[in-house]
Amino acid sequence: MTEPMDIFLVAPPGLEPALAEEVRALGYVAEVTPGGVSVEGGWPDVWRLNLECRGAGRVLARIANFRAFHLAQLDKRARKVPWADVLRPDVPVRIESTTRKSKIYHGGAATERIARAITEELGAPVADDAPVALKVRIEDNNVQVSVDTSGEGLHKRGHKEWVGKAPMRETMVALLLRMAGFDGRMPVVDPMCGSGTFVLEAAGWAAGQQSGRDRSFAFEQLASVDPQAVAALRRTGGTAPTQFHGFDRDAGAVRGASGNAARAGLAEAVEFTQRAVSDLTPPEGPPGLVICNPPYGARIGNRKPLFALYGTLGQRLSEHFAGWRVGIVTSDAGLARATGLSLGESAPIAHGGLKVRLYTARL
Repeated sequence: MTEPMDIFLVAPPGLEPALAEEVRALGYVAEVTPGGVSVEGGWPDVWRLNLECRGAGRVLARIANFRAFHLAQLDKRARKVPWADVLRPDVPVRIESTTRKSKIYHGGAATERIARAITEELGAPVADDAPVALKVRIEDNNVQVSVDTSGEGLHKRGHKEWVGKAPMRETMVALLLRMAGFDGRMPVVDPMCGSGTFVLEAAGWAAGQQSGRDRSFAFEQLASVDPQAVAALRRTGGTAPTQFHGFDRDAGAVRGASGNAARAGLAEAVEFTQRAVSDLTPPEGPPGLVICNPPYGARIGNRKPLFALYGTLGQRLSEHFAGWRVGIVTSDAGLARATGLSLGESAPIAHGGLKVRLYTARL
């Protein structure tokens, strides 16, 4: 319980460096690996990272690591894992196993052996709909057992009831804001805000709100939890200035985003207004960041009409937003070029079944 363990924070491929930057800002030594970031810590770090880290998709605690070359050996060594230190006998668990380049090649058989070890040694039931998930990865005959301490994905902050078309997860948005240069203080404008995710994530960050402050976690169902210590880690945050603005031509989106803001406790920090891209102007105050996730034709509608939209966006930005940073998320380099802006581009980022990039500029 007191020894440090490996903690893995999940990120979409392409966003691992941005997540590492956030985790380092929280005071950890972070190592980038495919699909996420590894840090070393104890259970209090697991609780804190779930509550604080805006960009992680989920937090996995590596609770066991051993070699196994056949199922009988897997069974024997799984029984030696101190399950009672982590799992509770009265809380069901589910087990997800994958195998790669190993003598044990059948994931289902591995799951059965791990399940038997847990039920017979600890007494905890195994169920497909259990609130606690164990992830067993067997690679090169090395068995790594992790417990998913998050439960529902961490993008589920607990505030967004209204979503628009092709929504982007809050965790991804938080990392894209960081990549685009947001520092937690500058104004933010989203000219096609939809449900308001970019604006709300920026405002919550600026207010010092914990991303997980209003939700529950799987770690609360573990034997290793200290409810009083977790309660001491929870905090509500402060307030942020009203410098986070979302615009959308759809009145329904403006109403929905405003409702999301109220539930997040950010109604005073954000402003959502019905406005077309062709009427886009900067709010009063210093320059900041314009960031948006425009339609790119891959999921919504046709690509051809979008060239005019991107062209109009680029024109309004170049004419009215001198000194501002710009971040545009799209899967289509041709549409990005249609803005007429001199844009740098990120590495590809996995977004659902698509590969998108963040295109950035300083006007």
